Amino acid sequence: MCGTPSVVTAPAPGVGSTCAGVRDIGPQVTHVPKLTYGSYLCIDDLLSLQRPRSDPPHHDEMLFIVIHQVYELWFRQLLHEIEAAMRSLDADDLLRAQKHFRRIHTIQRLLEQQVDILETMTPQEFNAFRSRLDPASGFQSAQFREIEFLCGAQKTAYLTFLEPTSDERVRLERRLAAPTLYDVLKALLARRGYATQTSADLVASYKTIYENAEQHYDLYLLLEDFIEFDERFLLWRDRHIRMVERMIGMKPGTGGSLGVAYLEKTLSKKFFPELWAVRTELGNGAAY
Repeated sequence: MCGTPSVVTAPAPGVGSTCAGVRDIGPQVTHVPKLTYGSYLCIDDLLSLQRPRSDPPHHDEMLFIVIHQVYELWFRQLLHEIEAAMRSLDADDLLRAQKHFRRIHTIQRLLEQQVDILETMTPQEFNAFRSRLDPASGFQSAQFREIEFLCGAQKTAYLTFLEPTSDERVRLERRLAAPTLYDVLKALLARRGYATQTSADLVASYKTIYENAEQHYDLYLLLEDFIEFDERFLLWRDRHIRMVERMIGMKPGTGGSLGVAYLEKTLSKKFFPELWAVRTELGNGAAY
């Protein structure tokens, strides 16, 4: 396995011998390859995964592949950090949750900045190999849907259009059945004595926390981490949409999607709508 040193063995002297006085001491280790940067990170495997489909390979297809593979790696890390933040909140460890959110927000900024790199490719350069991508589509990213499901945007209809592998379907169905990040926040607030049963209850509870920040400073900062997460997700969505429009205009996307027309609708998606709604209620003598 990549990154795991293999052990090569050879018979020890006397193994299998019938000579008197010779004891069978089993196999001896003759060589254990030294762990290196490349073997630990599986660099050879990693660099073999960029496989342009244009023939002859178009120069800019390599950039397109690398960018999207890197996105998928960051999606994996985001899922890792969000799950860790949820465990911390379940344990009422808000300081540790804040540490995870700090990393999450930094990754979110990086996701947005990666669009700048993709935009060094012009529409003509993209169109030179775009047809080779059909019917694949970013809409089919299972990890992106996992993030949405984990954060509360749980729509079973997505499974119809994703065409997931069996492993991906198992992961997605597990996310659909599990508590969300927003569920964990509500449970924490309920343990602190706040009403969370309805949308109106949540807005009222948030208002109390914001207007009495000095008494509830840990929750006050936590709510700001949640709203920043939601805002950065929306900013990345918008940045991505503008990039798509810059590349293909209003043409349909690959895989039969509606392209920009569909993506524009996603800008109304908010993971934590009550945290946005409470802003309208603030500002009348609040502490900050």
